[in-house]
Amino acid sequence: MLWYKSWLETRWRFLIGLALLVCSAAAVVLAYPRVMRELVPLVPKADAGGVVGRQLREAAELVRTYRGYVWSQWFYQNMAQQWLIFAVLLGTGGLLRQASRGGALYTLSMPASRHRLLGVRAATGLSELLVLAFVPSLVLPLLSPLVGQTYGIGDALVHSACLFIAGSMFFSLAFLLSTMFSDVWRPPLIAFCAAAVMSLFAEAFHDVLPSSMFHLMSAERYFRGGGVPWTGLLASAAVSAMMLYGAVLNIARQDF
Repeated sequence: MLWYKSWLETRWRFLIGLALLVCSAAAVVLAYPRVMRELVPLVPKADAGGVVGRQLREAAELVRTYRGYVWSQWFYQNMAQQWLIFAVLLGTGGLLRQASRGGALYTLSMPASRHRLLGVRAATGLSELLVLAFVPSLVLPLLSPLVGQTYGIGDALVHSACLFIAGSMFFSLAFLLSTMFSDVWRPPLIAFCAAAVMSLFAEAFHDVLPSSMFHLMSAERYFRGGGVPWTGLLASAAVSAMMLYGAVLNIARQDF
């Protein structure tokens, strides 16, 4: 009953996210021939100075190989950005929001503790995020033969796992904020602002801090041959667990 109720509360956010991400993954694969034919030759070969010039040269080099193209366009950009949005949206809501609308009494009347109510809600959201992380990325090896390329299933699984483990921090942050604010706007707004600040910080200090949150989500270290970033992933999982535990404590102290 609790699982079904949590599913009903989040199903449209999940289904819309799944459809959007699958279509986006397919578009990235099918656009590869056009990128190679029309856009890559337009990139100037002459060295350009400054940060912009360095970024242009690096982007051009990445898309010259199919694996680099997929990583730069999908895992580093489209997938990470879109998935993060739905991670935050799936983390919002919950008992405090229901209480502000007078709908928490039915939920609290169920024969389950508040700890279990929050646990089931968090587990449902994380399960949906797991599907959103893996299913769209598996479209890449399935559709790559249509453009005359191949992409390893192992690479897709590693990148998806890194995205899920590291990116779940944003789900947990939104989940925690939803036990602190009863309105529907502040939790996602604060979470998105935190993500934007972290993204700017990651770009500004990329050479100094190559293992920032967004580089963990895209598994940049693995892509560049450095192996799976186990330390960063374990730290992300620990922080996520602490935020979820904090959310449980917040709800336990609420007087509904």
